[in-house]
This record gives sequence, structure tokens and C-alpha cells, in this order.
Amino acid sequence: MKKIILNIAVTLDGFIEGPNGEVDWCIMDDDMDFGGFLSSIDTILYGRVSYDAWGNFQPDAAAGLAEKEMWQGIHSKQKFVFSRQNRGDDNATFIHSDIVNRVAAIKAQGGKDIWLYGGANLIKTFIHAGLIDVYKVYVHPVVLGEGKPLFEDVKERIGLKLTDTKAFKSGVVELIYVPGK
Repeated sequence: MKKIILNIAVTLDGFIEGPNGEVDWCIMDDDMDFGGFLSSIDTILYGRVSYDAWGNFQPDAAAGLAEKEMWQGIHSKQKFVFSRQNRGDDNATFIHSDIVNRVAAIKAQGGKDIWLYGGANLIKTFIHAGLIDVYKVYVHPVVLGEGKPLFEDVKERIGLKLTDTKAFKSGVVELIYVPGK
């Protein structure tokens, strides 16, 4: 069965974006092998705000080949958007109710794993519902002081088991956890 992977960048002080939504602190090194991650998934889950910002994003003409290929890879995946809105979109399927059962059906389709892209509200919903199979957290060597926290409104303890770590040349550290004691 497919796994839902939260693959996310976070600052050392626990923010996934700055106070104005900025992610300019996010480092993408070659040794992080983001292309390898993209090849391991066939589905991306978005919240509506994140989808509107990034779901159909196209880099400008001056962008490098690597960035253009990255976005082409992202846009080649099946996309689901979790939203109270039920709108038509040729590039994504909108889900506005029965999240747990809809996610179970997506996982049961077979194929490659699923990237829980975000945003913060969708991540919070998936955490509360216990829907995340793998937490793949990239801790970046920056402290913002304020912004949108990764773990917000968590009401009870979530036991995680560390399964792997890796440090990159930039100082980014990858931490991979699975739910467990």
C-alpha cells in the first residue's frame, strides 16, 4: 500500500514559512536528491492555499534547467486538493469531505508513494487524523524567530521513531521518522 510522506523543510526553530509566507531560506542542494524523492511518488496532496500558490507554478524563463525540470516533475504527478471549495480544475481533484475514507482510497490505488505537500492546515489535519506514514523533515540552518510552525495545535503526544538521518553540505539535516513508540 502507498505511504503518505510528509516531506517538508523546517527552520531550526520549527517554522515551515516566515511570518509573511516566505520560504526564501529553503536550501536545495544537489546532494539532497530531490529528484530521487520525486521519482518515488506519483501523487501529491495539497491544501487549497498551497495549491493556489504552487500547484500550477511555472518558473520564469530565466530559471535554470534544473529548476524547470523539477517543476515539470512535480506537475507530472496526480494531484488532490483538500478544500472546503468544490471547484473544477483540470489539473487536480478537489476533496471537500470524508477525508479519512478518501485518503484510504487513494492509498489503496497502488503505485508509488504520496507526498503530503501541505500547507500548514492540511498537515495539521493529517497529524490529528493519524494519516502520516513517514515524517521526512529537513531542518535548515536558520532561525526565523516567527512564522508558521510545523506542529501547531497538537493536543496530544505523538510518538515517533527515528529511522534515518543525513547531513548535507549546506548544513541541512534530514530526519526521517515513522509513527511509533
